[in-house]
Amino acid sequence: MRKQVLLPLLLACSIGLQPLQAQQKNKPAPPEKADTQHNAAISLSPDTTVTSTHEVTIKGQKVPYKTIAGTQPVWDQDGKVIAGLFYTYYERTDIKDRSSRPLVISFNGGPGTPSVWMQIAYTGPRLLNIDDEGYPVQPYGLHENSQSILDIADILYIDPANTGFSRLADKDVPREKFFGVNADIKYLAEWISTFVSRHNRWASPKYLIGESYGTTRVSGLALELQNAQWMYFNGVILVSPTELGISRNGPVDAALRLPYFAAAAWYHKALSSDLQQKDLTALLPEVEQFTINELIPAISQGGFLDEQKRKDMAAKMARYSGLSEKVILQHNLDVPPGFFWKELLRDKGFTIGRLDSRYLGQDKEDAGDNPDYNAELTSWLHAFTPAINIYLREELQFKTDLKYMMFGPVHPWDRSDDNTGENLRQAMAANPYLHVMIQSGYYDGACDYFNAKYSMWQMDPGGKLKDRLSWKGYRSGHMMYLRKDDLATGNEDIRTFIRNSLPKAGKAAKY
Repeated sequence: MRKQVLLPLLLACSIGLQPLQAQQKNKPAPPEKADTQHNAAISLSPDTTVTSTHEVTIKGQKVPYKTIAGTQPVWDQDGKVIAGLFYTYYERTDIKDRSSRPLVISFNGGPGTPSVWMQIAYTGPRLLNIDDEGYPVQPYGLHENSQSILDIADILYIDPANTGFSRLADKDVPREKFFGVNADIKYLAEWISTFVSRHNRWASPKYLIGESYGTTRVSGLALELQNAQWMYFNGVILVSPTELGISRNGPVDAALRLPYFAAAAWYHKALSSDLQQKDLTALLPEVEQFTINELIPAISQGGFLDEQKRKDMAAKMARYSGLSEKVILQHNLDVPPGFFWKELLRDKGFTIGRLDSRYLGQDKEDAGDNPDYNAELTSWLHAFTPAINIYLREELQFKTDLKYMMFGPVHPWDRSDDNTGENLRQAMAANPYLHVMIQSGYYDGACDYFNAKYSMWQMDPGGKLKDRLSWKGYRSGHMMYLRKDDLATGNEDIRTFIRNSLPKAGKAAKY
């Protein structure tokens, strides 16, 4: 049985994951035009909810729950509503005492994308229709997610300003209050504090989970919520993390790509037979050690690297990447990712995906240095866009003529002063309860797995926090959960992480 309740309108009144073309431009993107049809002609109250009741079977157990789909305001310093953020909140209903019931707060990235990706493909109780490897199927729609973490935690999915149904209040609202690394963190911390108060969740153990640019967001939020809202968390989960403001320019940046190159080449059977016969997880440590111990020192010598040593490095890179020694030497051992996506299967007439290199694309010409389009992203939009509109508008009965923006107008985005990796370290240092888990797909070429490991190593250079830092790898890409086996494994890893980071009764937060 389902019941919808429309609450009164309380107030009257718009690198992660983005297209390849935008990623390849070095200059800042121009301001995007407002969605005039849906912002000017159509309005949505910044404070309204629709509640419904449901049931899902997770790992053989029936879990009753309620869903609240709605908006909550963002106020300025004078108490004026300047935006309404859309959210979906799932709360298990057979729990009497929520003081020990974890609350997971979830974000996706872009910046400029809503929380749709993890909501209907990873941790939520409803799962979009795709095949076992993550490709679109028809008819579009959803079914039960038997792997959802709703059995052990309530979940809040938040769409930041100008994503999904979230909107700025009007065209005069200063964009700089929302669209930048630190502005984003500041207003979302205030919003989360209000939500936790409204829903009586101050006593609950709390977790942040972010994917792609969402990892930048939640890493900064961990400290902002502690320092400005006095709200402390038990865990932060980073899914396909960004660089988190941790520097890796020059030789380190060039070298760290190679283990990902090796993983993608192995998947497409582009390596020599002796390497192909190895399991992926047996091959990659070999490539990682070469990268750290030989490749970084060699690239660091630049034009003064001994010529024979340069050729030896190119030969080893070719062996591990599936590329030719010739093109590696032509790039001075520094092969751009875009060229790799174009080159690896060029002779077969295919490009490979940026965010998930299992996906194949076809370009107008085999010549060139970069693919024409994101093979994986267009596939995902094919599957996700109908599913989220069906879910919110038909299943949850959230009725609006607003367009659900899969990519919203949030540019230019101020990326200055990104210290989010250091923010997360400070939050961990100040809060002995706080644990961090990283989840990476081996075939992700945008936020690759070895760079994620590097961020974890550099975030804690003294090694004082490593007993609270962990990393997990999966045989898929940026959205590793789209592969059926990784959906199960990834959610089980989150369950284990939550259980292990809940302190025993009476255990104090102290060193």
